[in-house]
Amino acid sequence: MKGLKTVITLFLLASLWSDAACQDTLKPAADSTTMVTNAIPVAEAGIDDKINDAFTPFANAIESIVLYAIPINGTNVPLIVLILSLGGLFFSLYFRFPSIFKFGLATKVVQGHFDDIETKGTVETHPEETVFTVDGDIVQTIREEHHHGEVSHFQALATAVSGTVGLGNIAGVTIAISVGGPGATFWMIVSGMLGMTLKFVECTLGVQYRDINKNGVVFGGPMYYLSKGLKEKGYTSLGKVLAVLFAILCIGGSFGGGNAAQANQAAAQIVSLFGMTGGSSGFIVGVCIAILVGITIIGGIKRIATVTEKLVPLMAIIYIIACLVVIFTNISDLGAAFNQIFTQAFNPQAGLGGILGVLVIGFRRAAFSNEAGAGSASIAHSAVRTKYSASEGLVALLEPFIDTVVICTLTAVVIVIFNADGVFQYGAQKVMINGQQYEGATLTSLAFAEHISFFPIILTIAIFLFAVSTMISWSYYGLQAWLYLFGKGKVTEIIYKVIFLLFIVIGASANMSAVWGFSDAMILAMVFPNMVGLLILFPVVKRELVRYEKAIGSSK
Repeated sequence: MKGLKTVITLFLLASLWSDAACQDTLKPAADSTTMVTNAIPVAEAGIDDKINDAFTPFANAIESIVLYAIPINGTNVPLIVLILSLGGLFFSLYFRFPSIFKFGLATKVVQGHFDDIETKGTVETHPEETVFTVDGDIVQTIREEHHHGEVSHFQALATAVSGTVGLGNIAGVTIAISVGGPGATFWMIVSGMLGMTLKFVECTLGVQYRDINKNGVVFGGPMYYLSKGLKEKGYTSLGKVLAVLFAILCIGGSFGGGNAAQANQAAAQIVSLFGMTGGSSGFIVGVCIAILVGITIIGGIKRIATVTEKLVPLMAIIYIIACLVVIFTNISDLGAAFNQIFTQAFNPQAGLGGILGVLVIGFRRAAFSNEAGAGSASIAHSAVRTKYSASEGLVALLEPFIDTVVICTLTAVVIVIFNADGVFQYGAQKVMINGQQYEGATLTSLAFAEHISFFPIILTIAIFLFAVSTMISWSYYGLQAWLYLFGKGKVTEIIYKVIFLLFIVIGASANMSAVWGFSDAMILAMVFPNMVGLLILFPVVKRELVRYEKAIGSSK
């Protein structure tokens, strides 16, 4: 522990020395952690640039493998996006569009209307003798999800939503709009609707095949329903292979989408707001964030996590209110904004890749935001207090609706309204406005600042809290996958956490394009093994849904 703190201290001292030595050296406009003009020269590469140069080839290689594209009508469509969208469509048809026709039932379940049939508590469907090591700090951080299975449906949903609502809604949506135009919003909504069904399926399976150890702590997720569920179907070897593959990819997802991407946009917003210069600004912010997260997941201080988990829902509410303020302030532009969203979904502006190109952009950003199909949500939902696994599956389908259909759409409308007069040109991730470069969260901040001058400060706080909260939650998900692969042990846990913290620094320092490409790849790669399991086990979900609805009917 002391050794780790010493290393972090040395990193911080080195970064401060480097920044002092580079005060007259500003980074080029292409760097995502600053907003500077192209006219400023670059004399020497800073630590940020060195980390970015080392990380970018690795990130590009991973992205090219996972996001392997198939040419369709002149558009390169990533295979994984095709699998995700067709899988969501298949399950939506098979379960008769639960995102629409089970929505009312889901809201009743989360409101506790059927709690009387849950009185006997959890069912240990597949109890295991293996005792897994549980990190007290992280369990405390998301205790609503993993406190011996004693959690209500509402608590599980509230905690899961607070974990998914974050930078995907703020930065990810803006990236989709700036690259794909307003039409990308429509396809994000469609992806969110399909994602509701995917969440329903995977979270039902997460509860159905969860483990409860001797201490009563619940462990669930694709690792368990892939290995146990497929074993039931006679695919023992396949189940083991897919479970191990998912665990490996989940660890990568925790380093990418659950970590590096969060640090990247938090650092970009902080650097932008405070006007930090020098070739080490992103590195310095990254080290500071890593120290804060490290204190929480390693140092044993639970108060920070407790405060964060209470503030994040509050910041989400404030963000939604701010979106509504901007929208109602420009209510006369609302009709035109929605008109662009719908018309450009099928008739995008020239140079944006056609309908398929815009669809792919929308689906990628939606998948990153709500993680539907990736399986991570089932880890969070698996410890709910219920006798009926389908009940939590129904609750889980509300999550993409809140995250993507509602909040992502609000962000998109704000950006489209902001650009009503053509402030910037669609079709590029990096936007130039009045000689300054904006992308992701910094562009979102500028859009809000036009109508709420002080909001960039609040948005910076929100982004920081969202980022830290997501990192802490994903450190738990990644740790569970790590323990599944390498077994229990304090040394094993520390190794994972040190690597996790290093990716915070990498994410804050590297270029946004490389970080988000890597993060997309890591999150979407989890879909491969998870979708195989869903396609084999979906009859179990159907059986459990019928059982639950029958129990509801008999209780009336």
